Amino acid sequence: MKKKLLLILTLITTIIAQAQDNKGVIVLELFTSQGCSSCPPADALLDEIKEKNKDKEVYVLSYHVDYWNRLGWKDPFSSERFTLYQNEYANEFYSRSIYTPQLVVNGSEHLVGSNKSKVYNTIRKYETTTTTNSIQLANVKKEKGEIVLSYNVEGEKPNRLTLALVINERITKIIRGENRNRTLKNTNIVANRVVVTPNENGEASIAIPSWVKTTDKLSVIAYTQDDDLKTMGATATIL
Repeated sequence: MKKKLLLILTLITTIIAQAQDNKGVIVLELFTSQGCSSCPPADALLDEIKEKNKDKEVYVLSYHVDYWNRLGWKDPFSSERFTLYQNEYANEFYSRSIYTPQLVVNGSEHLVGSNKSKVYNTIRKYETTTTTNSIQLANVKKEKGEIVLSYNVEGEKPNRLTLALVINERITKIIRGENRNRTLKNTNIVANRVVVTPNENGEASIAIPSWVKTTDKLSVIAYTQDDDLKTMGATATIL
């Protein structure tokens, strides 16, 4: 009887340990633009989610696209590369077009980023999911205009590892375009993004764009994706 009880306790301990090792993560990627009048509510909601989930495995990123720049205001954080990344998702979702504000959740589904009730319902949906790999970042430091780091990925092998250099927040006064005369707050702005095909261990560097200020609070958010761009794991480190 004692041996049977001991076996049961061992199994329970193993299951709990595995659950802790494979804790769920949520990666929220908002495709947005300062030139889009529909985007500020989504930007504000992303900031709210970030503040409410400081102690959870919830990672938020603002990818500023460039196709709104033609309407009078050039978003200083925008990049054609981020628009191309959004198009990758469009292909995966069989979408004929891209839009802002688009929120992609764990690479698995997308929705309008300002739809508060739907966004929170979707977050709750993914709170119970588990990761299929884990990521560790080490030796993260600034060196001559770039961030250098080493990484380790354990578990199921991903198709890609994304390393996003993120600015905590910026306040911008908009003087032209659809949001003229408004002051906007953007959160977790992706300043640069490096995608690597990871081995179990490796090293990488991320260039720091010239528009990043010395006063900006920076972090690196790392997340893995499978062949269909679905999130497999994530982590972050503050610089």
